[in-house]
Amino acid sequence: MSMGIKFLLLAICIWSLPDSLVSTNSSDGLFRIALKKRSLDLKDINAARITSREDLLRRDLGHYNSNFNDLEANIVYLKNYFDTQYYGEIGIGTPWQSFTVVFDTGSSHLWVPSSKCIFSIACYLHSKYRARLSSTYTKIGKHCKIPYGSGYISGFFSQDDVRVGDLLVRNQVFSEVTGEGFFTFLGTEFDGILGLGFREMAVGLVTPVWYNMFEQHRISQKMFSFWLNRDPTSRLGGEVVFGGLDWRHFRGDHTYVPLTRNDYWQIEMGDILIENESTGLCKYGCAAIIDSGTSLLAGPTAVVAQINHAIGAAGFINMECKSVALKYGNMIWEYLIEGIRPEIICVDLGLCIYNETRRVSPNIASMVQNQTQEGSSVGESAFCTFCEMIVFWVQVQLKQQKAQEKVYKYVDELCEMLPNPLGKSFINCDKMAAMPYISLTIGNKSFPLSPEQYTLVVEEGHTTVCLSGFVPLDVPTPQGPLWVLGDIFLAAYHTVFDFANMRVGFAKAA
Repeated sequence: MSMGIKFLLLAICIWSLPDSLVSTNSSDGLFRIALKKRSLDLKDINAARITSREDLLRRDLGHYNSNFNDLEANIVYLKNYFDTQYYGEIGIGTPWQSFTVVFDTGSSHLWVPSSKCIFSIACYLHSKYRARLSSTYTKIGKHCKIPYGSGYISGFFSQDDVRVGDLLVRNQVFSEVTGEGFFTFLGTEFDGILGLGFREMAVGLVTPVWYNMFEQHRISQKMFSFWLNRDPTSRLGGEVVFGGLDWRHFRGDHTYVPLTRNDYWQIEMGDILIENESTGLCKYGCAAIIDSGTSLLAGPTAVVAQINHAIGAAGFINMECKSVALKYGNMIWEYLIEGIRPEIICVDLGLCIYNETRRVSPNIASMVQNQTQEGSSVGESAFCTFCEMIVFWVQVQLKQQKAQEKVYKYVDELCEMLPNPLGKSFINCDKMAAMPYISLTIGNKSFPLSPEQYTLVVEEGHTTVCLSGFVPLDVPTPQGPLWVLGDIFLAAYHTVFDFANMRVGFAKAA
């Protein structure tokens, strides 16, 4: 999956709690990073991603120490697209300078903002690395540019020691960012990204941090694992373990599947089932990327549309368009029948703002003013756009001498077809209990997701809003059809990234 696809999905982040953040390296040789979280509100959304051989693995890892007392204060913060995305604190330099970074299996770089980042607004909102303050800094200075779909991040390479909790990686090459060519990171709480992807993906073939962890003998096993916790009552948001896994956070054996590429955490996935009904497209196989840097489940429109239809999800824009049509459709029809000029209808309805070329009565002006003061979920400009589109659609149908009932049906269908920004689809929270299970087939085994697991719940004031965790992503062949299994799936299934054996394993999270 390209970085363009990845950061098309990255649009929303969660705001962190102001706690300190550390980690544990216990006597079992495993290096743990704990994660903390905070509930999400709608403003965050709009801020801008081992089956039968289990016993053998257990012997390889050695005896697990179940003592968890020393983890109590070892917290790493989260990032969020719709529900939660996970990021943690690291240190760079001597003495170390602290940064919050995304632990991202979909990329390979470590980058943080540079003190030399002057012209990017986002850099002023995040911690910046100051080379002159570090006694272990080594200048490289080679320019680098990392593409991210709608833009890029540019800067230069530097070298310094990197601390991830108590684990010290020496002489790590990373990128000091001096320019962010787009606004995706403007509203995020995290400062940068620590990639857990493959060296082959890295610009300049820079060795990723987690490679150096093993090469410098900081961990004994070429693996890491994720446990993500979506329990809203818990402050512990999850855990990343380098060098092994935490036995307390899953039940049963892991189902391991081989990687289908040697440069990405990509596997083969089978059919997607709604209850027990096939959705068809992936029946004979689809590619799937396991991406801790994406919170959603993204897949082919042909499948996602079936899922969102089955769970009763409706696009926000679709709903608002239909709302305008339902409320003002009769008036628009009557105005056009009476010969009122189409360009002034939406002004007289109070949905478009008055300007010098349009007249509006005092009561309509008052209505617009009140609406502006009270606020709107999409704003006057969006309501105006919907109104003007509907006027146009009705006008076209009238010219074709269509009956009123057929015209309204036509408008409703066109509203349904409107593209949905960011792919967000809304669900009636009260109907969640009646929604079907959605199952993904991996390694000839079914991995079901309950409505609670694939639904994202956000708070806006005193209102609760529920969102579908499925969004459309169409990747052409030969790379596609492609699924991206983000944090929604990783929260339901404890995931092991086994680099030594080039495989990924899933077990039910506990």
